[in-house]
Amino acid sequence: MVDSILPYIILAMILFSIGFLGVIARKNIFIVYMSIELMLNSVNIIFVSLGRYNESMQPQVIAMIIIAIAAAEAAVFLSLITVLFRRKKSLNSDIFNVLRQKSVTHE
Repeated sequence: MVDSILPYIILAMILFSIGFLGVIARKNIFIVYMSIELMLNSVNIIFVSLGRYNESMQPQVIAMIIIAIAAAEAAVFLSLITVLFRRKKSLNSDIFNVLRQKSVTHE
């Protein structure tokens, strides 16, 4: 049994905070995506450490499922980044307003 779970929780909190700051502060879509992945992996660290601490495989299985889903999500997101870069020639998130709804004025 693991002596303490605290170092793993602290590591996960630091990684999650770095990822959160990356999502908030950065404009590059690729860096925002990598920050989201960092946050997701910090949650996986918590799941695995809890499973190890409680001597249970269930949180570790959940972490493996999350990793598998993240791999599929990575393929979709990276192809989306490629299409957006080819269309706009930039990865700055401020110029992407493709999904923005046009305002309708009612008179």
